[in-house]
Amino acid sequence: MQGEKYLITIVGATAIGKTALSIKLAQHFNAEIISCDSRQFYKEMRVGTAVPSTEELAQATHHFIQNRSIFDDYNVGQFERDALLKLEELYKNNHIAIMVGGSGLYVDAVIKGLDNFPEVNPHIREQLNQELIENGLNSLQNQLKALDKKSFETIAIDNPQRVIRALEICIGTGKPYSYYKNKPKATRHFTPIFIGIDAERDIIYNRINQRVEIMLENGLVDEVQKLHQHKHLNALQTVGFRELFRFLDDEITFDFAISEIKKNTRRFAKRQNTWFKKNKAIKWFDFEEDSTEIIKFVDSKL
Repeated sequence: MQGEKYLITIVGATAIGKTALSIKLAQHFNAEIISCDSRQFYKEMRVGTAVPSTEELAQATHHFIQNRSIFDDYNVGQFERDALLKLEELYKNNHIAIMVGGSGLYVDAVIKGLDNFPEVNPHIREQLNQELIENGLNSLQNQLKALDKKSFETIAIDNPQRVIRALEICIGTGKPYSYYKNKPKATRHFTPIFIGIDAERDIIYNRINQRVEIMLENGLVDEVQKLHQHKHLNALQTVGFRELFRFLDDEITFDFAISEIKKNTRRFAKRQNTWFKKNKAIKWFDFEEDSTEIIKFVDSKL
């Protein structure tokens, strides 16, 4: 019944410290962790997605980390189904589970369910993908702005996959993508407890810059080089990979690619916080808050 099972959900910007906190909570509550980072699913992208270290993974049981290949066709709808099945399994042994990640859409899919969109002609997506190749993302962004300004202002506008998804609905149905958003969703048989981790903007930006430098030390360029021939795949349309693909294609210098990775990651972090700050159920804590205080908050909700 509702209220008997709990999903402690840890959110916040990239590089803020969600992984470390999730492990502490998992150990305290003897719970397992579901990752909803939409890029850490892919086993070929270890360095560029800041997958938890071997030591971190050994400290608590994690699910949905490096369990897919970039060659798999995997989306948020499939993740929603997979995550709910895993939760059903976990709740047989413990009334508490933990979910962690910065992918707001994936968090919402598990907590609330996805919006229902009509089926549209698959040729529309093919045409949009072709237009992306021929004319670039800016062309698609301008189309979306004209057809659905609300979505243009709210979705991850520099993510080609999200822009194409919104556009194919607009074109295929004749109604804005935003029209289909926020309809009544499915019920869930668990109660979410939201924890947000935050810091001053300068601190977040410094942590992002440091993380990029660590990724480079850990072999990010080698990882991207190995994936270069597959740069068209949806899984690789992400910060850190796109910029280095451009460097490898002799479009930009190495130093400029790194500065672009840092800049685009900062923009991504800003969008993450904007997304999560809309959720009034989230209890926010400073990134340096002692985990015992956060555990006290969780205990008060159980």
